[in-house]
Amino acid sequence: MTVPPEPGVPDPRQVPPPGAQVSPPPQAQPGYGHVPYGYGPPGSPFAYGAGPQAPWGYDPRSGLPFSDKQKLVVGLLQILVPLGIGRIYAGHVGLGVGQLVLTILTCGIGAIWPFIDGIVTLTGDPRDGNGLPLRP
Repeated sequence: MTVPPEPGVPDPRQVPPPGAQVSPPPQAQPGYGHVPYGYGPPGSPFAYGAGPQAPWGYDPRSGLPFSDKQKLVVGLLQILVPLGIGRIYAGHVGLGVGQLVLTILTCGIGAIWPFIDGIVTLTGDPRDGNGLPLRP
């Protein structure tokens, strides 16, 4: 039969022997909390939050899935071929055709519009024809 220790006297079974190294008690690992958009949960088979509905991941600012079109391609097409080709590629067909027609009717002077549009596309937060953000 075990006798409980007296109050104020430490239990000899739980006191380490003199000179023994005492390790701190184990602490629970804090939870990971909310996983931000654009990053998948640990162990996810898809990189950076990509999945069947969003094969290129999610935009961290808006939470929308990225478009299959790239921002760099759209911007460079607008700058290097200032005929509205970049807008047509991004899915803004009406705007692209408008830039093309204006450039042809003004004998090339209207190419300033797609050129500036390409710079704005590269520096801004452009979207494709479906309203999805373009991939970086």
